[in-house]
Parts: sequence; structure tokens; C-alpha cells
Amino acid sequence: MQKKKTAPFLSLLLCCTLLLTALAGCAASSPVAQSQATESFEPPESANQASDRDSILPSGAEPPDIETGLIPEQVLEGETGTIHYSYYLPENYDPQKNYPLMMVMPGYDMMWFGEESSGSNLSWDGFLCWTKLPEEMIVVSAQLTDWHETSARQAIELTEYFIDHFSVDQARVYAAGYSAGGETMSQAVSMCPDLYAAYLHGASQWDGDYAPIAENGVAVYIFMAEHDEYYGSERAWDAYNSLRDAYIEAGWSEEQISEVLQIQTPDDEWFAQRGITGNYHGGGNAVFGEKDVLNWVLSHSKESDIF
Repeated sequence: MQKKKTAPFLSLLLCCTLLLTALAGCAASSPVAQSQATESFEPPESANQASDRDSILPSGAEPPDIETGLIPEQVLEGETGTIHYSYYLPENYDPQKNYPLMMVMPGYDMMWFGEESSGSNLSWDGFLCWTKLPEEMIVVSAQLTDWHETSARQAIELTEYFIDHFSVDQARVYAAGYSAGGETMSQAVSMCPDLYAAYLHGASQWDGDYAPIAENGVAVYIFMAEHDEYYGSERAWDAYNSLRDAYIEAGWSEEQISEVLQIQTPDDEWFAQRGITGNYHGGGNAVFGEKDVLNWVLSHSKESDIF
């Protein structure tokens, strides 16, 4: 009789043991248990490196490649308004180096008149000539909407934008302007003469001040056809004489002035030798094919020109 009572008790004990074992197995496979198990998991070294990189770059993005060569039809929404421009970066552009910067503004026919005019300055010699020189440099050409104070301030803002965002040698920032672009840049250079080391004033009238140019040692090369139909060479000589007087007033000697101030007013024969026999104002673009003039501009820097 005793054996019959013991058998059910053993069976019950065995069932309880099996039930507890099953419940423990379920707990081990539950999400909570899995979470607790992974808290002490050490990821491989490569995973840690990826995590560190993602904390620096947004969304794990790789740094963008720098586009070089001719970059056309860009837009800068600046404090002075919308600025349309194109620029050139040397093919071997290296952010660890510093490059000369040339800001060049075209004449009226290549300014901004709406989308139909976009990029009309891209084949202009006044833009491209600087990109073909042996020395690597950054070249910028804007299509502005006027040739007064607004355009001058936009030219300055665009210059500062490139200084801030590209590897620019700040002692070698240059400007060039043709016709309406020259009216703009003569103002810009005189408004911020501390920015520019030298300026090429091509077939244009001088609309800026003179004293700031001399006081800051900005070198100026003036070019105008003797028989320029639009401005006349008298305006070029007026600008030259006024700048010379300003340099004298600032204490420069005649020898020093000759190193930072030049004028060229070629006659008709000079243009004929270059295949230009009429429209001498438009022919003023020939200055951008004169490497001696271009290299004269680039020979100046802020450190070397202040006496």
C-alpha cells in the first residue's frame, strides 16, 4: 500500500522539474534576456572606427570631392543680393596650398540680363587668359547687373567669399575689369584697397577714388586704345595722372611709382599688327593676350609693394 502512494508524488515532482526547465529556456530566448546578454558585447575594431567617423560626418557621409577645372554658372545669395558667377580651380588644386586669386569682370554685353545671358562670359579671353598661364591660380568672373556701387560691393563680397572658402594667398589677390567691368572694379578696389595687390584697368573709365589706392600700395596697369571710340584715351590719362598725384601725396618717389603704376595707349598700328582694324574699344580686349601685362600684374604682392 505504501508504494502506491509514493508513485503519484514522484510523478508530480518530475513534472514540476520539467516545467521549471522549460520556463527558464523561454526566459533566455526573450527580448529582455537578449538585450541583457548583449550589454557586455564588444564590437570589432572596424565597427568602432565607423562609429567614430559617423559622429563627425553627418549621416555617415564621406567628404565631398573638390571639383576642379571650369565650374560654370554658379549663384551666391549674398548680403548685397544675388551674384551670378563662374570660376576656375587648377586641376591639381590642393587645399593645403595657397593660390593667387584673380577677380575679373567683363563688359556690358556679358553682364547678367536673365537666364538667357547665363554663362556668356565663359569664352571671354579676359577670363580664360589667366587659366592658361604657367602659374596655377584661382580665377573668378561674375555677371553683375550694374556698374555702380551695388556691383562694386558685390565684387568685394564675392572676393571675400573666395578668400573664406578656398585656399587663397591673401597677399596675392588681384582684380581686372574691362569696360563696364572696369568701372565696377575701379570702385571695388578703391573701396577695399586692403584686399587687392594689383588691378588691370582695361578700356574703361575710372569711377573709384584715388587716395586709397596709393595709401594701400595697390599696383595699377591702365590700358586704353589711343582711338577708343567709347571712352577716348583722355580718360585713361586722367586716371593715370590722378593716381600718380595720389602716390606722390602718399610719399612715394618717382622710381617707386614707376614700379606700381603703368599706362599703355596703343595706336592703330599696334592693333593692326594683331588683326584689329576697327572697333578699337572692343579691341581693348587684346590686352588679355599680352602676357607681359598679365605677368606684370601677377608680379605684385601686398608684402613687396608697401615701401
